Amino acid sequence: MNCKRQRDSENAEKGKKRNKREERAELSALLEDEDVKRGVKEAWSQRAQYSRGDLELDCHPFPHLLIRNFIQSDSFTENLQRELLDLNFHEKSNDLYKFNQSDDLKKRKEPHITGLRAALFGLFRSWLGEVLGIELEPIVDVSCAKYQYTDVLLCHDDELEGRRVAFILYLVPPWESSDGGTLDLFSTDDHFQPHSVVKSLVPSWNTLILFEVSPVSFHQVAEVLSEDKCRLSLSGWFHGPSLERPPRHIELPFPRSPHLPRDETLLLEWVNPLYLDVDYQSQVQQEFEDSSEIQLKNFLKEEKFKEVSEALRLTDVQWTKQGPPNRRCYEVASLESFPQCVSACWELLCSEAFFLLLSNFTGLRLHYLSPSDEDEEEEKDQEDEEEGEATGSSGDTPSANKNNKEPSTPVCVGELRRWAHGDYTLLHDGDASKAEYALDLLLPLILGTIFKITEFGGFTSYIANEEDEELLMVYPEENSLALVYRDKETLKFVKHINHRSSTLPIGDSCRRAVYDFSFVYYE
Repeated sequence: MNCKRQRDSENAEKGKKRNKREERAELSALLEDEDVKRGVKEAWSQRAQYSRGDLELDCHPFPHLLIRNFIQSDSFTENLQRELLDLNFHEKSNDLYKFNQSDDLKKRKEPHITGLRAALFGLFRSWLGEVLGIELEPIVDVSCAKYQYTDVLLCHDDELEGRRVAFILYLVPPWESSDGGTLDLFSTDDHFQPHSVVKSLVPSWNTLILFEVSPVSFHQVAEVLSEDKCRLSLSGWFHGPSLERPPRHIELPFPRSPHLPRDETLLLEWVNPLYLDVDYQSQVQQEFEDSSEIQLKNFLKEEKFKEVSEALRLTDVQWTKQGPPNRRCYEVASLESFPQCVSACWELLCSEAFFLLLSNFTGLRLHYLSPSDEDEEEEKDQEDEEEGEATGSSGDTPSANKNNKEPSTPVCVGELRRWAHGDYTLLHDGDASKAEYALDLLLPLILGTIFKITEFGGFTSYIANEEDEELLMVYPEENSLALVYRDKETLKFVKHINHRSSTLPIGDSCRRAVYDFSFVYYE
């Protein structure tokens, strides 16, 4: 009997400790209102609007629900904010985002984090499941994020196996749209690709936003523009049966072209004589073969470089924004609107003489006159054959057994691009399967001062497939020809150009933009 009383006493004491570790989170009273639940359920199923007090449902461009004053107690919310800010945060940065994120909150023991987690994945999960008419799984998937000046999360759809509803709870100071950090929702085109931002939700204290994860739930966290505010949020996903996805849209590849029939006269007219010296080309090739990349400074003759740069500043070139925003955001010039000197520079980069020059720089077979590994093997086979005849040996030689294979025709594809604040390119799920051996060329034309600081973004990052570690970063430098050879396991992106690039006092507005020639050459 004494033992039983002792166990009861120990259990009671454990219960008290558990209660101390968890503060109960009382959520909005609207969630207990059956009329509200029915109204939200009906409107959601019909893709209609609904509002009641602090709750608003809108289904344009896809279903999303906003609940202000989500947690009833102000003191609970303030203590929750303190606990979250005391967590360890890790900087996260890749092609898609830059922000600070906490560890997974699934097993945190802080009383208010524990209390909210229990409320979200307990009663609120049940309420949401009834509204959607599906059974949501009891999987806890939640973390905390801090977005500060220039932090961003670019356009994506959140789709991952099992994710059904995404949620964000904001714990921010008074916030304006001019502070950035809005949750931007995108419309989609006929191919279910994101088109443009049609709604921006400004973060506000103790407000929960949730939306259905679907093939069209494209959204982004706009870049934070405030230098002294922290966009703190708690976010995650409720898991359940995924919505059916239509076949993924496949982009048509950019057309590739063989070289233009132009001779070395173009090289003599445009290229720094240093790079036309045969001995120097051998040095360049040796360095390139050692590292698979090189930057050739002052590549164009100074007067030609200035002529092209001035023409781009002063001429009304026709520019077109490139998308969709889940893949890229920058401008491309129309070839027909090029000033004459810019057209001549374009012809240089497409010319037969330039293909041969690139072969001499890199050792790649981009011209029929450039030697290849096969040529060297054939030379060796010929020597062996002659040696065999001299010694009287007989039999087939390796070269006699080789298949006569038609050499492929080297081709290229290029763009004249203009970059400004907010531009970027992103890696995409299908990029790895389409990756090829290729030589990338980048020739920046106008930089001004905006890219002299690496924190501005705008550099080209090369990474290994399925890895976040950067293999190489290429920073643009005026009139510096960058060459990078990549294999099938290497992908690249241009890092988002952030707000710092637009804060410098520059007189000429053109110098807030960056212009470059970007070409890819294939053997």
